[in-house]
Amino acid sequence: MPPSPSAAEDQKLTVFYDGSCPLCRAECNVYRQTQGAEALRFVDVSDTTSALPVGLGHSEVMARFHVATPDGQVVSGAKAFVEVWARLGRWRHLARVARIPLVLPLMEWSYGVFLKFRPAIVRLFVWLNGATP
Repeated sequence: MPPSPSAAEDQKLTVFYDGSCPLCRAECNVYRQTQGAEALRFVDVSDTTSALPVGLGHSEVMARFHVATPDGQVVSGAKAFVEVWARLGRWRHLARVARIPLVLPLMEWSYGVFLKFRPAIVRLFVWLNGATP
């Protein structure tokens, strides 16, 4: 007997992303179009009515990329990206690379640098793509 729809939903990785950020929207749209995306549930946390991960406030979730695993574990930053990539066909190789010693800490450091420059990067992205902020 196949699992009920709610049971299938419970097995998905929940991706919390900033839908007000055109760069974040574009990235999640790429993920949505990739084989394996059916294993992901996307939650736009810029919508203040969206359910957030337990124990995290709106500003925390808006500040960094977060995912919640089917078992309820919440991870953020580079680890969150690796969780997404591990479920997506053509991105799985990146998840494997991230598990090489020292790669994940380097990715986390790089993500921290990116976050500092994110507003400028988003403005550049908008300007280059004619997107709306």
